[in-house]
Parts: sequence; structure tokens; C-alpha cells
Amino acid sequence: MTHVSSPALLEVSSLAKAFGGNRVLQDVHLAIGRGEIVGLLGPNGSGKSTLLNTITGFEAIDAGSVRYAGQEIGRLAAHRIVGQGVARTFQLPSMPQKMSVIEVAMAAASAHHGFWETLLRGRAARRAEQAARDKATRLLDEFLLTHVRDLPASALSGGQKKLLGIVCALMGDPQLLMLDEPTAGVHPNLRNDIVQALLRLNRQGMTLVIVEHDMHFIREVCSRCIVLDRGHIVASCAPQELSSNERVLQAYLGGGTSQQDQATEVTP
Repeated sequence: MTHVSSPALLEVSSLAKAFGGNRVLQDVHLAIGRGEIVGLLGPNGSGKSTLLNTITGFEAIDAGSVRYAGQEIGRLAAHRIVGQGVARTFQLPSMPQKMSVIEVAMAAASAHHGFWETLLRGRAARRAEQAARDKATRLLDEFLLTHVRDLPASALSGGQKKLLGIVCALMGDPQLLMLDEPTAGVHPNLRNDIVQALLRLNRQGMTLVIVEHDMHFIREVCSRCIVLDRGHIVASCAPQELSSNERVLQAYLGGGTSQQDQATEVTP
């Protein structure tokens, strides 16, 4: 198992996942320390998104163990994992057509905390709704979305949707946030906003695991990288060590794209 310098918040042991005869993850072991920012890397098809999906309950694991804060969560439903303190974002966030930005954020509070509050009546219901509105307002301001709070969420740019996805994840007060390509296809100005937001969250004590292909982003944000290849972890190292790691280079140079393109992804 990967060694970390701080107590492990997330521990994955002997994790396996297959779709039919396709073994996507095989005997995966990793540990994430509290307060780390870890980049999850690998060529296309290496199993990165599937690993995120199995850890967060969106795909059932076939074998192995996932422990969060010392508790086994590997076979819990996704909403129960969120309730334990693990949240995630998606590579291509889908937004409702008829809900405003602030309504989407407020709806995320119900999704994270359950539906009982939405069934309450009278003063308690009004208090719960106001608390969710206040929290959503604060997060939208923090993530530079106040000026679009009343627009349809579906009308946002790709980068703004990714920021809103982070806001929705944070409505549940997670300790561990897992992000799937948070800067892919994002305008450079918004990319910098996302970078600064993630660094700020980490300074506030949040642990981050980030699937990303942008090596400049990885070097800018991550303290450690875990590299997957064909469902196996082949490296755990600092970003500046990637270009000299033979197993990492073999993983990228052995892929289906050109060697020049693949080498660029791991060159500092």
C-alpha cells in the first residue's frame, strides 16, 4: 500500500472491478493522507474514472475494501458515502434546464442531508430553507458565481458549470473531495479561478483527489501523484518525478496515441 506522511483518511485495499470480461481495476491499493492534494493520472482507459466511481459508490466494487476515516464504505450506496463526508464532481456536469444556479445549489443541500427537511412544515421548514439559501449564497460568492445566481444553470459556460459542481459538492460539508477533470475544456481565466478555489479549500483543511490530464495543473496544485495503467497502480510519486519514472513513461508511451503526444503529458 502507498505510504503517506499523515494519518490515512482514505484506504483502498485489493480493489477490483470488471465489466463483463473487461477487468478495469485489478488489486488496487492506495492511501490518501488527511490534507493531501493527490493527482490521479494515467492514459485513457487506465481506470481512473472507474476508480473514482467505485470509491464514491456510483459503481459497485467486485472485491476489496474501501475505508474512509477508519470505517468501511466499500459497499455503501452513493448517498450514504456522501453522508460519511466524501463528495465528488463529474467531468461533464449536467445541469437542470428549469432551475436557477442558486436553486441547483440549494437542491444539493437536500440531496446531501436527506429529504426530511424538505417534508417539514412551518417554522422548521423555513429555517432549513433559509440556512440552505444562506450557505448557497456564500459559496456562490466564494466561487465567483454571484453574478449568475439567478440564471438558468443550464445556460452557464462549461467552466462555470464545473465551479457550480464544486459548490454543490461542498453543500454537504465533505472532508474529502474527489474531482474528475475539473479544468478540462475550461477557459484559461476560469481555470485559474478553479485552481485558486481548490488551493483555498485545501488550506482550509480539505483533502482533494483530482483526476486530471493537464500536467501544468498537476504541478501547480498536487503534492503527490498516483498513476494507473491498465487497472493497476504503477507509481506514487511527486509531480516532478513523473518524467523520470520508468513505469510512468512506459504506461504513457505504450498507449494507443503517438509517443510524442503521450510523452508531452508527463514532461515537466
